[in-house]
Order: sequence, then structure tokens, then C-alpha cells
Amino acid sequence: MNIFNQVWVWLTDPDNWHKSINGPGIPFHILKHLEYTGLAVLIGALIAVPLGVVIGHTGRGSFLVVGIANSFRALPELGLLVLLAIIMGVALAVQAVTIALVALAIPPLLAGTYAGVRNVDRDVVDAARGMGMREREIVFKVELPIALPLMLGGLRAATLQVIATASIAAFVSLDGLGRFVIDGRAFGGTDGYAMMAGGAVLIAALAIAVELVLAGVQRLAVSPGLRTPRIGRRVARVRMNPVEEPEETIV
Repeated sequence: MNIFNQVWVWLTDPDNWHKSINGPGIPFHILKHLEYTGLAVLIGALIAVPLGVVIGHTGRGSFLVVGIANSFRALPELGLLVLLAIIMGVALAVQAVTIALVALAIPPLLAGTYAGVRNVDRDVVDAARGMGMREREIVFKVELPIALPLMLGGLRAATLQVIATASIAAFVSLDGLGRFVIDGRAFGGTDGYAMMAGGAVLIAALAIAVELVLAGVQRLAVSPGLRTPRIGRRVARVRMNPVEEPEETIV
């Protein structure tokens, strides 16, 4: 039996959906994985979105976006998690995992928010000021609605990265889909390899499912006027690559 068949057998085994060698079954670990992801993305958004809005609106401190994004992306999440677990102790393992994942979520959220707000047409902003709108009204009624597509794009990128990385929680004995990868490696043998591969497949499937949900939310939340219609994209491609028509021959 090849590895694909072994993984399929493991995924379709009803026992694995009710219990595993570490206790709870697959649904429990999926929920824990989503819990770590949701908490990290929420905290990251509470930090990154206001900061990105302020910097994008004022145009001051844009170097912070580049600096924070590059420095946080360079952090090794697993190394950071192990360091935090050593410093904070096993009792605060959840907090250590959350901090490590928040550091991963902040860069795409911050970059998406800043780029969205900063790319709003300045003529539109000046027109809003000329109509007597205050800065707060300009941010919430003009800039944020226009910036929403890029902001949601940053949210999608952050969520996918956190889902893919949240498996590191298993390194500090926490639950989540990474539990199957770690336990399968420790278990060894054919069944262990099937569990490891099955856990990886579940993580990828969860990421795809969440991506589809967020794409649907983005489509519903973004104003139709801010979407690029397909015909518009086709016309743009034609304009970028015009086809020369033969000259008419006058008889």
C-alpha cells in the first residue's frame, strides 16, 4: 500500500475523527487550530490596522511600515516560540504561541492597511476636505471604504500564514493539527507516517477552506464600484498589447 492510500485510509477512518493516540480526534484539533489562528489575527489586526491607518493617512512614519514588516518577517517563529516558552514557562504556553503568531500576522496586515489608505487618490481626499469633512470623517467615510480591498487582501494573507504556522503549537505540547505531525513522527512506522501526512493534508485543506470563505467575504464586503470587472481587465490587456490592423487598400 503506497503512502497516498495510507493517508486516505487514515483520513477516512471514523476512529480518528473521534479519538487519536493523544486523546481528542480530528474535529477537536481543527477547532483548536482555528482558535489559535483567530486569536492571533485578531490581536495582530488591533495592532496593525490603526497603525497602518494613521501612517497611511498622515504620510508620516512610512519607514516604520518597511522596518516593522521586514523585521517581523525575518523572525523565526519556531525559535521565537521556544524562547518564549522557556522564558514564560509551560503554564503560559498558549500566550507564547499567541505572541509568536501575532508577530507573523502583523506584517501583511500593516502593509495592506498602509498601502490601501495611502493609495487613495489625493484629489478625492482634497475634495472631501474642501467639502468641510473633518480628518476623522475622511478616514472612515472616504479612505477606509476605498482601501478595503487591499486591507482584506492583507487579512487573507495574514490568516493563511498563521494557519500554516499554527502547527508549531504542538512543539510546546499544545493541541491543534500540528499535534498529528509531531505525534506521528514520534510514533514512527507506517501508521506514524500516515498520521504525519494526514495532519499536513488537513492543515492544507483548512487553509484552502478559510481562503475560500475570506474570498467570499471580500467579494460581499467590497463595493462593486471598487472591483475590476473582467471586461475591464480584458480591455486593459488589449490596450497593453494592441493588435495592428492591416491598412485598408483603396481601389
